[in-house]
Amino acid sequence: MIIQRLSHDRGRASADGVESLLTFSAGAYYDPAWMGFGALRAVRELRVDPGAGLALHRHANMDVFSYVLEGAMGFEGAYGSEGEDGERGTVRAGELQWLGAGHGLRHRAFNPAAAAPLRFLQLWIQPDRLNARPAYALSAAPAAGEGGLVLRASRDGVEGGLPVRQDLRLYSLDLAAHAQARRALDASRSYWLQMLAGGAQAHGRALAAGDALGLIGESGELVLAAGADGARALLLELPPLA
Repeated sequence: MIIQRLSHDRGRASADGVESLLTFSAGAYYDPAWMGFGALRAVRELRVDPGAGLALHRHANMDVFSYVLEGAMGFEGAYGSEGEDGERGTVRAGELQWLGAGHGLRHRAFNPAAAAPLRFLQLWIQPDRLNARPAYALSAAPAAGEGGLVLRASRDGVEGGLPVRQDLRLYSLDLAAHAQARRALDASRSYWLQMLAGGAQAHGRALAAGDALGLIGESGELVLAAGADGARALLLELPPLA
């Protein structure tokens, strides 16, 4: 089965210089038809004005990935209820940040620039274990020329990329004009393809920035064929949907 989520159908929320585009129900946006995709609980595209950002907030028992599409994302946070020192710094375009919230952490993300916009995608993954120790890691942007599927995260990092506390693999793709990327599909797994920029064809469907495909019980091969403007995307291989 293939489901398609179009960019213009996403939920929207705006507050304090931050615009959020929500693929699944979150916060004030609720749609009972879109409550997540298995372990993938949230996909949020955030557009942040210079000097604006998300207020300090808490996560627990969730793995949170932030993938910067444009600009630079400042962040700071503290681990644990006692306010242990956490991490602070900057995530730049093409870099991927992982926060394993575990038993609880507080953090905020913001646009430190005086004039440049910030745009990033946030993924929430439900872990397969509870109350682990909070952790943080950062994946550098792929080297120039690495345009195909690049593994950016896997279960506990054992297959490469950042660790994640769930049985999944997260790939990034950056395809030149009319290039293709291919991935064999396992019918016992599920897949979520999230377009980030450009345009492409996949499974006979035209996809633009912000569009997504979910694949359940599909076999054969996923072929993503970029259009004249190239294509950027993320691909998640997930456990089977319950």
